[in-house]
Amino acid sequence: MTRSPSDKAIVLDKVTKRFGDLTAVDDLSLVVEEGELFGLLGPNGAGKTTTINMLCCLLEPTEGQLWVGGHDVQKEPMEVRKLIGVSPQETAVFSYLTGRENVELFGALHGMTKEETKKSTEFLLGKVGLTSDADRKAKQYSGGMKRRISLIMGLVNDPAIAFLDEPSVALDPQSRRAIWDFLKSQKKKKTMILTTHYMEEAEYLCDRVGIIDNGKLIALGSPEELNKKHGVENLEEVFLQLTGRKMREAV
Repeated sequence: MTRSPSDKAIVLDKVTKRFGDLTAVDDLSLVVEEGELFGLLGPNGAGKTTTINMLCCLLEPTEGQLWVGGHDVQKEPMEVRKLIGVSPQETAVFSYLTGRENVELFGALHGMTKEETKKSTEFLLGKVGLTSDADRKAKQYSGGMKRRISLIMGLVNDPAIAFLDEPSVALDPQSRRAIWDFLKSQKKKKTMILTTHYMEEAEYLCDRVGIIDNGKLIALGSPEELNKKHGVENLEEVFLQLTGRKMREAV
């Protein structure tokens, strides 16, 4: 069994991913500690989702190595899949099933017992404020309700490592704060990788953040460390300082 050199929760070593002439991820090296809530930030097209897809065994790197939970992603994908939960960027629910049935389906796919699935589903529905709407067809849900169901579908198996790709997008402020508080309650209990365009979200939740642009890591540290280093008051100012010129030029 292949183990990562450091036995950290997640290790990327000089990872590059190309699609033809496009380099989506460029020589990316990164270590995420066990129990850390790590924010992966960057403009649209920076390489965040590509990086997550490689860590989730959905894409193979062009160069470099990745380890998740000590397992080589390319050599031991089945071992990696046993450890992870994924909430994708695209909301993925079955409209003809109820909210509860959507979550329970994913519990079954993870090989959970009916009792385990029911207990986890009830717990998560309560945490995202959907208990009273759980038995309605998902086609009757608002976009924000579907997003909340999609999030807990990725967490029903209580994964050791969770990948959350923009988990609070399209949520109203009240629902977003409920999600934040739930994720914060899970810190130290599991390792979480979060992508978001909400800098306030990253500042509120993340132990550390990495900012990538054009597939390269351009900043790494806690929100407090980055604010101090760049002489600003919040993470949004750091983000704009590092990526704003390119964004303005593109407008």
